Amino acid sequence: MAARWWRRCLRGLCGTALFLSQLSVLSGRAGSLVTTKLSQPQSTLAKSLTSTSTNAPYFKALESTEIPPYVTNCPSNGLCSRLPPDCMTCNTNYSCIYGKTATFDCKVKPHVHCVDENNHEQENFTINMTCQFCWQLATSDYVCTNSTNCMTVSCPRQRYNATCTVRDHIHCLGNRVFPKMLYCNWTGGYKWSTALALSITLGGFGADRFYLGQWREGLGKLFSFGGLGIWTLIDVLLIGVGYVGPADGSLYI
Repeated sequence: MAARWWRRCLRGLCGTALFLSQLSVLSGRAGSLVTTKLSQPQSTLAKSLTSTSTNAPYFKALESTEIPPYVTNCPSNGLCSRLPPDCMTCNTNYSCIYGKTATFDCKVKPHVHCVDENNHEQENFTINMTCQFCWQLATSDYVCTNSTNCMTVSCPRQRYNATCTVRDHIHCLGNRVFPKMLYCNWTGGYKWSTALALSITLGGFGADRFYLGQWREGLGKLFSFGGLGIWTLIDVLLIGVGYVGPADGSLYI
């Protein structure tokens, strides 16, 4: 009886030891899985933070070293008051009187360097200019596009939509590029003196009309001997006063 009892006790102890060993192995595997899952997001986050931190200074460096295009038109270390208008930013003086000279407070744009009369670098300065908008300037103060489609000798005289740009040394209020309606003023290279000389000397043969590009009228004058002289005299008067011009509608030189 005693031997059987000892055998049962040994079997119970062996089963308990086996259960505890299996439980320890399972708990170890679960712990390793949890640690690996937790470590993966941290490593990914660390990589993203590292990539962001290394790329951020690179973009900032590009932004800081980029030079605006207007800097090429701004003379370096010159007088601030003589800088082109594109190199400065001025506050509008709403108390100025139209047509009168007024003082405007200005500041140089970034990357622009200028000095005062004492050769000291400065950023804020004042300039004097006439109180008027850019589209109110004289025609000599801006440059406009030309049109070769409208007729300059039409009646009434035709106009065209032009885009005008203020010259670099002129200061004015408002937009420096503006639209404007202008009279047709282009030329095809025809000279009024040449047309008049041909009309007087060879007008009976239609040379003046051929020169101006009017082939039908030239052939008519050629085969009618200048309309027996009457057409020739009329053309001399019409070309002399500028009523008859080039066939393409341009102006005489």
